[in-house]
Amino acid sequence: MYVTWDMLKQTVGVMFIFLLHTNNCTRHRQASGEVNAVARGGFVKHNMLEVPEFTAPIGNVTTPVGREAVLSCTVDHIAKYKVGWLKAEDQTILTLHDKVVTHNVRISVTHDNRSTWQLHIRQVKESDRGCYMCQINTSVMKKQIGCIDVHVPPDIMYEETSADLSVREGDNASLICRATGHPPPRVTWRREDAEFIMLRRSVRDIVKVDSYNGSTLYFWKVDRRQMGAYLCIASNDVPPAVSKRIILSVNFSPSIRVPNQLLGAPLNTDVQLECIVEAFPNTVNYWDKNGEIIFDGYKYNVREKRSNYIVHMWLLVRNFNETDVGTYACISTNSIGRAEGTIRLYDLSETSQSQKSRSDSSRTSPNTSSASRQSLSTLLILCISSTSLYYIGR
Repeated sequence: MYVTWDMLKQTVGVMFIFLLHTNNCTRHRQASGEVNAVARGGFVKHNMLEVPEFTAPIGNVTTPVGREAVLSCTVDHIAKYKVGWLKAEDQTILTLHDKVVTHNVRISVTHDNRSTWQLHIRQVKESDRGCYMCQINTSVMKKQIGCIDVHVPPDIMYEETSADLSVREGDNASLICRATGHPPPRVTWRREDAEFIMLRRSVRDIVKVDSYNGSTLYFWKVDRRQMGAYLCIASNDVPPAVSKRIILSVNFSPSIRVPNQLLGAPLNTDVQLECIVEAFPNTVNYWDKNGEIIFDGYKYNVREKRSNYIVHMWLLVRNFNETDVGTYACISTNSIGRAEGTIRLYDLSETSQSQKSRSDSSRTSPNTSSASRQSLSTLLILCISSTSLYYIGR
């Protein structure tokens, strides 16, 4: 068996306390003998050795990791007795009076030359968390205990936390965030864009909340509105709080909405057509007329604006003329599907001319009817007159 330097120091410390205790007991017996002898002689000696006492509890200390923790032990009437500090859990001797016994260089002891002994632990670690004992080597050992609680700021456990997640619309999804720290950290979820978090309780029951507390954020039958970047925030009142950004992507095939499917315009003007696409992942979008793709150029201006999973498509037809009349298609496609919307563009001036012609026809029809009625009336009068002359002649 090998004897290490640490074992030797521990053994020397224990022997030192034992010797101090033995010497004190011998002095105590000698003092008692003097008192008894004097008492038998008819008078009493009052300068007996007073017993040391703790004057205040040590108390408990809470400190963040990396800082210094200090425990104070105050004793009155110490006289020739000694004070020592020990780790209560394993009875490891740390200091004896004003000497450091342990090999831990972060530990020191100070004495104010009166009645207070302070145990200092610099650059506190989690392993320093626990209780410490202040002892006095009296015949009946006296002790007090004080505890150190080491607070540790939160930290994300990346191995146990979700990475970016991609799911199909209608599937279930879970975002998981694990964190360590002391005290145990709280986990809060928020959307990065500050929008509400949408949680589905049933097919038609959707709840909107600013934040959600818990290590797991669960989505049932996820839909496109729940897509976005989520922040997992861990905090335990020990700064700093930490967070991780997790992106939830919801994949679905394109769908197209056309605000105006029938559009008329006068000749020689510029006309703008619009389609709104919803899809993810990103789509390829283009315009078509009579099976031919329309490209951006002198005649046409093609542009689009993308926001999250929504894309606005615009087609500007410059100097609209008779050859531009017809049906236009906005087409969107991605890896999941394809969608198409149509817009019929017509000449507004032709429509106005047709309406004018019908209006003129309606105005001339009453005159023709009036003339017909007048002719009929004249013919009837002539018939009546002829009949009357016939009867008069007879």
